[in-house]
Amino acid sequence: MKSDRFGRLALRAGIVLASLCATAAAAAQTVQTVAGMPPVTNPSNMYSNAGYDMLSPVVANDPARIYVPNLRSNDVYVIDPTTFKVVDKFPVGRSPQHVVPAWDLKTLWVTNNAEGRNDGSLTPIDPKTGKPGKADPVDDPYNMYFTPDGKEAIVVAEAFARLDFRDPHTMALKSRLSAPECKGINHADFSIDGKYAIFTCEFGGKLVKIDMVNRKVLGYLLLNKRGMPQDIRVSPDGKVFYVADMMADGVYLIDGDSFKQIGFIKTGIGTHGLYPSRDATKLYVANRGSNKVHGPHGGPGSVSVIDFATRKVVANWPIPGGGSPDMGNVTADGKWLWLSGRFDDVVYAFDTATGKVKIIKVGMEPHGLAVWPQPGRFSLGHTGIMR
Repeated sequence: MKSDRFGRLALRAGIVLASLCATAAAAAQTVQTVAGMPPVTNPSNMYSNAGYDMLSPVVANDPARIYVPNLRSNDVYVIDPTTFKVVDKFPVGRSPQHVVPAWDLKTLWVTNNAEGRNDGSLTPIDPKTGKPGKADPVDDPYNMYFTPDGKEAIVVAEAFARLDFRDPHTMALKSRLSAPECKGINHADFSIDGKYAIFTCEFGGKLVKIDMVNRKVLGYLLLNKRGMPQDIRVSPDGKVFYVADMMADGVYLIDGDSFKQIGFIKTGIGTHGLYPSRDATKLYVANRGSNKVHGPHGGPGSVSVIDFATRKVVANWPIPGGGSPDMGNVTADGKWLWLSGRFDDVVYAFDTATGKVKIIKVGMEPHGLAVWPQPGRFSLGHTGIMR
């Protein structure tokens, strides 16, 4: 009897010890985010709250639409993704580049940077109605992001090599940060804890690392003097930043913390846009089909699929007859990858199960389209960096 009692006590002690070890292990993995940023619920997958159909109540009743900014026709086309047909279009400011979901998911912002002029603006779209509001005048808004706590919008003033921090609702200017060595600053992604961001420098072949807490430049990393880095996206575990380079025809791998190149993956001609799959196992890579800023119609555009675990290309989807896939995102159910056809005045919808593509005619030179609604608790900007 006494031995049985000791056995039961030992068993209980073992269970308690195992529980304490598991708790300690979980605590060790906890990500200490910057103040005001929602917690990272799964340190091995920062996209775990933006999985299949994980729609916030804020967007649950928003109609499913694809918003396409057309750079040269100065308008936005609206596509119903269930019918693959254009259902609306409206004028916006000059040179619309991207449609950017706000941090709070309540507004979509069209970044009209008015290339070569000084009359840039931001046009708000109400995603519940799909209709635009009155534009706000803003200096050179090529792209836009949001601080991880949602308190400020970050307008990427490409022509000025500068980040403008603004009120996320009124867009009133609050402060500015110059990155003088980052010529053509445009795309970005954030560390898993929100403490820093890495921006690409399109016309200098570099990256710039920004301290988001102290608002200062931490340093620059030269990839290639003749390079042209484009989109950037961090791996689910937050350790590696994938950087598309349209001159290198592939993706650089960057250790974010040490800010050093650790690898390169060849994909296709004119590598440009990067989008994680909804289960965060794959990265869809848009290859624009040309190394030129203004490429030809019908180029050898394609989409490459990279496996995050192996860091290898596991599929390549060409466009029949050629094309120029640029930027976009993945639908809430993960079944379709929507991309603008930059040089072909079309939009592509790729079936993510087969790689087959549907093509829809839109305005002149479509660029950073937004798929809406998207899963996630908040948006860090661009065409939907959802977490």
